[in-house]
Amino acid sequence: MADCTGIITQLFIYPIKSCAGIEVTQAQLTATGLSMDREWMIVDQDGMFLTQREIPHMVWITPALSSTALTLSAPGFDSVSVPLELPSAPKQVTVWRDTLVGDDQGDAVAQWLDAYLAVPGKHYRLIRFSKQARRLSALDWTKGVEAVNKFSDGFAVLVVTQSALDDLNTRLTTQGHEAVSMARFRPNIVLDRLEAHTEDHLGELTIQTEHASAQLHLVKPCPRCAIPDINPETAISSPEVNDTLRPYRTLARVDGAICFGMNGIVHTGVGQMIAVGQQAEGTYAFE
Repeated sequence: MADCTGIITQLFIYPIKSCAGIEVTQAQLTATGLSMDREWMIVDQDGMFLTQREIPHMVWITPALSSTALTLSAPGFDSVSVPLELPSAPKQVTVWRDTLVGDDQGDAVAQWLDAYLAVPGKHYRLIRFSKQARRLSALDWTKGVEAVNKFSDGFAVLVVTQSALDDLNTRLTTQGHEAVSMARFRPNIVLDRLEAHTEDHLGELTIQTEHASAQLHLVKPCPRCAIPDINPETAISSPEVNDTLRPYRTLARVDGAICFGMNGIVHTGVGQMIAVGQQAEGTYAFE
């Protein structure tokens, strides 16, 4: 029996790591998370992954997906498209502590990235997660379960309650700051009708899909870096978000890191369609 019940009010995918997200009304659940989430990432000439931490205006790279292509757009630049079906072009890349082989997406999009990112002495490539690659979440957090993900920061899905953002915005506006959008926190699944940060305490989240149910295991609070301080509309960083979170959102179980949202892995339901409006039943974890 569930300990609490919420409803999915927003779903997001982020096709290119650290670039703008796409809000969707439904997405297929795969073993690595929502379909097409963190399927691509940008690397430098050494194969090292790139994020907004290094280049904040990455947030203005807006992806769009069709049945045949990924298209990248950015202010002041013509868009560039990459076919979804490309011959394999293996390239060794590194994302955090993992080094693996991805598929290079070609010179045209690389030239576009060089022109837009415009960092002297640097050259960039767009990489797709290879069908032959396998990347595991940290086994100490998954309790030994071999849970796969793609180019995320380490886990298949990120779950956040809407009330957590509402609470933060109340604190921000009380201090004279502007409210922020959920885009600052880059979740996949946003839940409403739950108290703020209920996700912290859940072990299992069961989503009632149209044909069956899907179960996620929420395994690790999501530590926050500088990205929530970057305004996605201006690409300018200022410290008020993390400064406001720090007094009440530092968690001992992740060494005192500022946390917002819970990382999850996929337990059952691969192939099911997750959709806005579906019910999500939570069971508290016992620690």
